[in-house]
Amino acid sequence: MALAAKLQLRQSQSLVMTPQLMQSIRLLQLTHVELERFIDEEIERNPLLERAEAQDDTSGDQTQKSEAAPERDSEGDWFEGEAEWSAEAISQKLDSSLENLFPDDPGTHERLGPDLTAQWKSAGGGAGAASSEGFDVGDMAAAAITLREHVGEQIALASLSLGERLIAGELADGLDEAGYLRIDLGEIAARLGTDDATVARVLGVCQTFEPPGLFARDLAECLSLQLQTRDRLDPAMKALVANLELLARRDFQTLKRICGVDEEDLLDMLAEIRALDPRPGLAFSGGASDAIVADVEVRAANDGSWAVELNADTLPRVLVDNVYFARISSHAKGQAEKDFLAECLQNANWLTRSLDQRAKTILKVASEIVRQQDAFLVHGVRHLKPLNLRTVADAIGMHESTVSRVTANKYMLTPRGVFELRYFFTASIASAEGGEAHSSEAVRDRIKQLIDEEKPADVLSDDAIVDMLKESGVDIARRTVAKYREGMNIPSSVQRRREKRALANAGR
Repeated sequence: MALAAKLQLRQSQSLVMTPQLMQSIRLLQLTHVELERFIDEEIERNPLLERAEAQDDTSGDQTQKSEAAPERDSEGDWFEGEAEWSAEAISQKLDSSLENLFPDDPGTHERLGPDLTAQWKSAGGGAGAASSEGFDVGDMAAAAITLREHVGEQIALASLSLGERLIAGELADGLDEAGYLRIDLGEIAARLGTDDATVARVLGVCQTFEPPGLFARDLAECLSLQLQTRDRLDPAMKALVANLELLARRDFQTLKRICGVDEEDLLDMLAEIRALDPRPGLAFSGGASDAIVADVEVRAANDGSWAVELNADTLPRVLVDNVYFARISSHAKGQAEKDFLAECLQNANWLTRSLDQRAKTILKVASEIVRQQDAFLVHGVRHLKPLNLRTVADAIGMHESTVSRVTANKYMLTPRGVFELRYFFTASIASAEGGEAHSSEAVRDRIKQLIDEEKPADVLSDDAIVDMLKESGVDIARRTVAKYREGMNIPSSVQRRREKRALANAGR
């Protein structure tokens, strides 16, 4: 068979992922904070983009607000209600105050006055103080102290030699965010060229730092350090802390025998254990938490339906400055500058269209979720319907992957609280009577209610819960009940029976 080269004409269709299309897909799954950050970066790169800030109509009422403000105490406030002060007025006020503070030294105000006035100017006084932005007290808020800084301050005040301070610093570097020591003492000794006994002695000093429980190497030692600070580490409590695995299993009978106490004393000891902090270092590890901002708001309409609206605070306001483009394009020098401006205009227009399409897509998906979960909004979690992405995608004529991107990290404010959009997508559990399927989230809530209502003498096993659910029309397996129970951190029936009986006997 001879091989020969030839030309063929073939027609085909293919989807090309252009950069603009990839950008639109990416915008769908961005959160509100990520979207704001992305827009800020685009505005820095594109001179034709600008934010459309909301107009502030309070400027015309500024005079009225100033007149309506209550008068300040003249003896307690230097400024006595004045809105603006010149540098000369501030200097005179400082001189007068210094004269009152130092009546026996008339020259003090002459020496300190110019320095204080200069410091006031450098801190934003004068014209900057009278700006429309005003003074923000939050700018002067001290940064949250970290665990390493907190421990470092106590190391500096401890009775340690220079070499011991170096060891203490190494120990502090080995702390995790919970305050536990996660480094071997022998490793520190070998690194610093000292013996294990010295490192252990320094560790004993560090374990006296505040808050109690820092530098512990495990949970038992952490609790022991806190009990020792409270002078409650007696032999019975030592035995209890040494057998925390029995406490986790609620094996109270064995604990009473090991600790040598009766049931009432054991319950008192358990109450003391619960009052301790198992992770003392977390008080210094966390920063300010960002509050959840709902992307969609749902409220009851006058006609009995649900009104679904986008949260205006999460919608970025971006404009294309066509006036600026027309002005600078006429002065462009060379084809390169014209191509750059044309590309900027194209990208700016595409971004605004993508943001508009993103908002419409979120609203369309949220509206369909509200329509599907109407019973949940009216009656609560027991009426949450099983729902998947394909059902919503088919209803609104979109691809399943698009719905998945829209529901990622988006939140909905409803009369029943704030929920992530993916909360409404739950697995389906068949009905025992062949009727409508049940949502897994609704079944979890039913299991929790059955366990909360059980009595100490009649604690429900997983098999009993299965039978009760089948009587109410839920066909569920025992292993599924056990999985849901463990997912809600509910102990087994044996552990619950021990705990409920102990609490019941203590209440007699």
